[in-house]
Amino acid sequence: MLKIAYSNTFPHLLPPGHRFPMEKYSLIPAQLLHEGSFTEANFFHPKPIDDELILKVHDKEYLEKLKTLSLSKREQRVTGFPLSAGLVQRELEITQGTVSGVDYALQYGASANVAGGTHHAYPGHGEGFCLLNDIAIASHYAIDNLRKKKILVIDLDVHQGNGTAFIFKGDDRVFTFSVHGAKNYPHHKEKSDLDIALDDNTDDNTYLKIVRENIPKLIQSQKPDLIFYLAGVDVLKTDKLGRLALTIDGCKTRDQIVFEEIAKQEIPVVFNMGGGYSERIATIVDAHANTFKVAREVFF
Repeated sequence: MLKIAYSNTFPHLLPPGHRFPMEKYSLIPAQLLHEGSFTEANFFHPKPIDDELILKVHDKEYLEKLKTLSLSKREQRVTGFPLSAGLVQRELEITQGTVSGVDYALQYGASANVAGGTHHAYPGHGEGFCLLNDIAIASHYAIDNLRKKKILVIDLDVHQGNGTAFIFKGDDRVFTFSVHGAKNYPHHKEKSDLDIALDDNTDDNTYLKIVRENIPKLIQSQKPDLIFYLAGVDVLKTDKLGRLALTIDGCKTRDQIVFEEIAKQEIPVVFNMGGGYSERIATIVDAHANTFKVAREVFF
C-alpha cells in the first residue's frame, strides 16, 4: 500500500497573497480521493516532529526562533511567508511526514508526502517557502536510527536544492543530485554532488534524455539503501517561476523513468511534491496527481 503523508493543518491566517503556494496541498488528496485512485486508508496525518530529530540538521537558535515566532522581518521575508503559529505547526507535521515516510518506504517499497521537499532550508535559516529541510532531517533519521549507510537524493524540482546541497557537502553518506534551471532561483547555487543546470525553455526531449541517462548510472554507482525523490512540477512550461518548457505528459514520463528504475533496483523511495506554480491551480494539481498515480502503477 502506498502510504501518503498529508498535513491538514493549514495556516489560515496567511494573507491572501501568500496562500497561492499552499492551496494545492488540500486539493491534491481531494482529487486523488475523488478519482478513486486512492482511499482514506492510503493517507496518514503526521504529528509534529520531535526537536531531537530537527536538531540533527538545524541550529538550536533557529528552531527556537521558529517556535517562539521571533524571526525578524527580514528573516520572514526571505522565507516568503509571514510567520504564524499555524505555519510552524504545519511545517513540523510535514517534516514528520517525510520521516515517517522512511519507515513506510522500508515496509512497502515506496511512500509519499503531499507536501515536503523543502530543499531551500539551511541549518540556520529558511528560504523560498522552506522553513525546515525535511529530506535532510529524514536522511539523518535513516542513517542515525535505522543504520542506513547510503542515501541518494534525486531532486528534479526546477530550483536547485541549495539547502540540501549545503547541509550534505562533504558527507559521503548522502549523494545529492539536482537537475534545475541554470538561470532560476536560487541565484547563488550551492554545489551538489552532481548538478545539471538547464537552459531556459528546455523541452521534453532534452530533459527526458538527461533523466534517462543519469538515473540508472547514479543508482548503480551509488548503490543507495534509500532514495528521496523530489518531484517538483515547476518544470512545466505553464509554470510562472519555472522557465523550462515541459508538458504534463513529459512531466509524467519523467516520474515513470525515475520510479521504474528505482523499482527495478528494488530500493525503497520516499517522494515529495516540491514546487508547482502554474497559473491554473488545476494544472498544478493534475501534474502532481500524476506522480502519485504513476507510483501506484509501478510499485503496487
